[in-house]
Amino acid sequence: MIQYLDNIHHKDSKNFFLIAGPCIIEGEDMALRIAEKVIELTNKYNIPYIFKGSFKKANRSRVDSFTTIGEEKSLEILKKVGETFNIPTTTDIHENEHAALAAQYVDVLQIPAFLVRQTDLLVAAAKTGKCVTLKKGQFLSPEAMKFAVQKVTDSDNPKVAIIERGNSFGYTDLIVDYRGIPTMREYAPVILDVTHSLQQPNQSSGVTGGRPDLIETVAKAGIAVGADGIFIETHPTPETALSDGANMLRLDLLEDLLQKLTRIRESIL
Repeated sequence: MIQYLDNIHHKDSKNFFLIAGPCIIEGEDMALRIAEKVIELTNKYNIPYIFKGSFKKANRSRVDSFTTIGEEKSLEILKKVGETFNIPTTTDIHENEHAALAAQYVDVLQIPAFLVRQTDLLVAAAKTGKCVTLKKGQFLSPEAMKFAVQKVTDSDNPKVAIIERGNSFGYTDLIVDYRGIPTMREYAPVILDVTHSLQQPNQSSGVTGGRPDLIETVAKAGIAVGADGIFIETHPTPETALSDGANMLRLDLLEDLLQKLTRIRESIL
């Protein structure tokens, strides 16, 4: 996928690529601060980097959960991040009309896991001509993602990748089956969404939990089995984050992780 992004750096480094940023856009200053720090690290370790931030969260456990600071305001911030640092940006979309809207501001459109079978949404994203990432549904086999990829490519858009984010084998936990990564790589590049794979959904409080203590373990395994990219949500203070703080990586812990992952990548090439 990254070969289609003209504004991505270190494309020829042979390293994995990184999608990282806050779960949701909380404000301009924070978005720019996070992007600046991640760029510093990805330049140091020659990692191609795409900044991620949701402009709106549509899939929430409770109706009073935070969803957005404003759709167009958030998209404008994403655009500013991209222009300020000359890097690609990505956001998730939830409705057909969001595809054309978000495509005016970002470089990559992400389809959420619960919506990856929604044909009209995938086709709408594909027809923008932007890169499209497809999160594997927690309810899908790796083999089933072949058909999601085909919905994009059959819409005359080859710019597609798959995001692995675990499978649900119970009510409140997710498990990554690493056998699925080489299987899905037969269809498209595969990105391992480390932090969402460690969510613990369906808590009695209505607020999703998480296991950030396992981020390094899951990420190392993903790189070792050949994931093309890593997806990590990060925040300076996850405990105060407006969304998904329970499973995000604290920003000051990112460098140590990227250094270790880079070494693993070098050892398997």
